[in-house]
Amino acid sequence: MRYFIKSQTLKKSFFILLLAGCLLPNNLSGMEANFSKEETVLISNIIGLTAITTWGVLNWDYFKNKPVKKDEGWFSNNTKDGGHDKLGHFYLSYALSNGFAAIYENRGYNARQAALLGSLSSFGMTTWMELGDSFSNYGFSHEDFIMNLIGSMTGYFFYSHPDIAEKIDIRFEYRPSFDKTDFFTDYENQKFLLALKFDGFEFAQNNYFKYLELHLGYDIKGFPDQKNRERNIYIGIGINVSRLFKQASMPRISKAFNYIQLPYTYIQIDKNLNN
Repeated sequence: MRYFIKSQTLKKSFFILLLAGCLLPNNLSGMEANFSKEETVLISNIIGLTAITTWGVLNWDYFKNKPVKKDEGWFSNNTKDGGHDKLGHFYLSYALSNGFAAIYENRGYNARQAALLGSLSSFGMTTWMELGDSFSNYGFSHEDFIMNLIGSMTGYFFYSHPDIAEKIDIRFEYRPSFDKTDFFTDYENQKFLLALKFDGFEFAQNNYFKYLELHLGYDIKGFPDQKNRERNIYIGIGINVSRLFKQASMPRISKAFNYIQLPYTYIQIDKNLNN
């Protein structure tokens, strides 16, 4: 059991590192100038798939068992994590899609082409990892596969429709809990949310409403214990932190807050779906 938990953490850590690599500036060195835009796509995917395979063989027991399939369920109260892990698959696929798309657009593709290639890269890598899981103790989860697909498709839609992306963000929030030793499985202090940003609408451009946004989110409490479980849907109103950094001429930090929700910058009311 300890090994399984450790492997789960390694798996999520790998995805975070891969995402961070996608969002790094592309001009850290002049090496990328040696590759065409097509070669950049090919090399990015080869590196990603090779890294996943190598790490999977060394740490996740890939290809040591016969392929198996596991039914993990969706968002019901009797699942292990109340569907929070499924939203994690959706969010990571979405963010990876946009990260790769940004790299590809930087190398010369137009926005729609980059969005398509980015979503395919994201879905390809997450699918490859899910297939690898089928040969390990994790097993293939069709629920994870579907959420990876939806996340990648959503990434394509948002990146290829900047007018929509200016109005809506998909974000992840984590409130640090110092009594927890594992950040990645500390689900009780994590949230996933949609943010409707007023500054994307004309009515708010010339008044203080441009600094506000509406939230619709989901979080869980009490999992995986069997008692006092909560699956909470919440709505809130918050400060558009991305707008503040954009106005302060800090575009990279501003962009990061299109994907990350800063805690304690909003007020909310929630509804426990278990009541």
